[in-house]
Amino acid sequence: MSEKLSLEEINQKYPDVLREIGNIGAGNATTAIASMLSLRMNMSVPSVEFLPVEEMSTALGSEDAVIAGIMLGVSGDIGGSMMFLLDLPSAKNLANHMMSMMGGPPIAEEDFLDEEKSMMARSAIQEIGNIIAGAYLNAIASMTNLTITPTPPFVAFDTAASILSVPAIIFGSEGDNALLIRTEIDDEAIDERIRGYYFLMPEGDSYQKILSSLGLPV
Repeated sequence: MSEKLSLEEINQKYPDVLREIGNIGAGNATTAIASMLSLRMNMSVPSVEFLPVEEMSTALGSEDAVIAGIMLGVSGDIGGSMMFLLDLPSAKNLANHMMSMMGGPPIAEEDFLDEEKSMMARSAIQEIGNIIAGAYLNAIASMTNLTITPTPPFVAFDTAASILSVPAIIFGSEGDNALLIRTEIDDEAIDERIRGYYFLMPEGDSYQKILSSLGLPV
């Protein structure tokens, strides 16, 4: 294998490939969550971009905005970590759909910050995150014939600055930029948009392995 490429070099050489990976992964995740919640959802075409790690905390808007963060490790043929982020209205909508299916009471946005009040909702978001991450990584695995295994997800509700500070520090040792896949999902049941953000943070030569598995020279 050739010398490790930077994310900037990968982006310059293979932007369409990375965009397609984003499209297929996000589409697979949307289908999985729609099936799980028995909803009809339409996904916008995801945007794929690289951004400096120091800008990760502002990718969703204000650093002080409270968000839901689902983080998990990635192991197998490639390594690293992945995050799926939701703004609070989106997290509330998804959690309440699942709570309704389980016969639980609805939860308000402000209750997400109260661990006792939001215990069931946090569990719902963790399960949703597990399904989304698994579907996303399975799509990449199917494309590449690589073995990709997610670790159990960790869920946090906090400001964007707090949630994104840890992966930014971890990823900062691997490179200067992170891959962000940004998408919106229309929930036809409530006529509202669910905004989701995927951060993929690879370790070592994981991107090269993905591209090589697709038959691309790296």
